[in-house]
Amino acid sequence: MSDPAPLALLPAGLVDLLPPEAEQEAWLAEALAESFALHGYERVTPPLLEFEEGLLAGSGAAVAEQTFRLMDPVSQRMMGLRADMTPQVARIAATRMAGAARPLRLCYAGQVLRVRGSELAPARQVRQAGIELIGGAAPEADAEVALVAVEAVTRLGIGGISLDVGLPRMAEALMQEAGIAGAEAEPLARALDRKDAAAVARLVAGRGPVAALLPALLAAAGPAEEAVRALEGADLPPAARAIAANALKVVRAIRARAPALRVTVDPVEFRGFQYHVGVAFTLFGPGLAGELARGGRYLAQGDEPATGMTLYADAVMRAAPPRPPRRRCFLPPGTPPAVGEALRAEGHATVAALSAADDAMALRCTHRWDGGSLVSVESE
Repeated sequence: MSDPAPLALLPAGLVDLLPPEAEQEAWLAEALAESFALHGYERVTPPLLEFEEGLLAGSGAAVAEQTFRLMDPVSQRMMGLRADMTPQVARIAATRMAGAARPLRLCYAGQVLRVRGSELAPARQVRQAGIELIGGAAPEADAEVALVAVEAVTRLGIGGISLDVGLPRMAEALMQEAGIAGAEAEPLARALDRKDAAAVARLVAGRGPVAALLPALLAAAGPAEEAVRALEGADLPPAARAIAANALKVVRAIRARAPALRVTVDPVEFRGFQYHVGVAFTLFGPGLAGELARGGRYLAQGDEPATGMTLYADAVMRAAPPRPPRRRCFLPPGTPPAVGEALRAEGHATVAALSAADDAMALRCTHRWDGGSLVSVESE
């Protein structure tokens, strides 16, 4: 007799999602998409694989290092397996929907695969759901995208939401104005990335008044009202002033529509926003839920103005209250088909016995049909 086959091992960062988590994740993604649809965002479904040059064009270049590549045996051309769906939606808008009226509101949900995870988020295959507003340049477009994402997670029962507004181009603009570039800029960028106030102050010492703005703006990060006052009072050079002015308009637009929402502003945050050209957003959940979504202003193909927000279904699932489990009803042999039809019409799942040996509890059923009504399996 041969030995049992060894357990199949999966690559690092890849997991099997089993019941009931798999159903919960799929339901959450569809619930998010339904929230997007209620605001006029229409669903698109791009393919898992595309030719490399198209997938990595424009904003797709930012995820080139995270993209799996393989040779298409049919065309003999290199293909990429998507690491992010935003570039795909931007391609669709610029090609298949180039003639559609702007602003164009699109939404999506699907799996992406990345070359590597991070220390805090080791998963390499994740489900995304998101929205893209393409062709709208006004601050109100940025505010709409952020607040549609907030509403989508709130509808799932997640409370304690906070929205962080970042200005990813601010630090770069100030460093350029202060003449800090190349090798000099690298340690300063790392210090800003780590929020190391002491290192930032040391690295800008003696570099003039513009460089001195960086530690001041780093310290200003926090509740929107305080950060806005700091930005309004700062003696910013023209390029940085334009960045700040746009961000202030976006914050005011958000405040006008959602006065009770907790909003923070980080004037020098830039981590993970390589291709963003305006404000950037991070949506945080309560407690240790962490980041639920990220997005912001970017340029789609043909330099068309666009704003998007990507929600991470795994993080949203951790933060959302558990969905009430569906009743799983065991139908003994001989149960009339009409009984099962009626139960399914009420939203219950039915498990029909294939033989008298089938056991309701072993098949993880919560209820069984006793010939006239449903009874709890646990009560038997």
